[in-house]
Amino acid sequence: MSSILVVDDEDQIRQLICETLEQVGYHVTEARDGAEALQQYRLAPTDLVIIDILMPNQDGLETTMVLRREFPDVKVIVMTGGSGRIGILNFLDVAKMLGAHSTLKKPFELKTLLDMVQAELQG
Repeated sequence: MSSILVVDDEDQIRQLICETLEQVGYHVTEARDGAEALQQYRLAPTDLVIIDILMPNQDGLETTMVLRREFPDVKVIVMTGGSGRIGILNFLDVAKMLGAHSTLKKPFELKTLLDMVQAELQG
């Protein structure tokens, strides 16, 4: 059974993603922000991290960068509902440059998420 860490500061979204993943058989842990996610991952690495970009304390971009530096083989899916830009690039483009394998724009279909998770874990 594959393990997944879900990181999102919005409780309802995080819970929906966790429940969806658990229903299809994944072992899921959760964190409310990037700092908490790093702590958890360092103690118990998971097969995949799904992380939101816009969060307080430590955002998903910084967290992705730290995860990839400390754990080069970590698989990361980054998601955001924000439409912010850094220069001429949007947040999801920046996430890819920082090491995210896949990106999702909120809102998304849960089937799209499940297909992406399966592809990441098989790849």
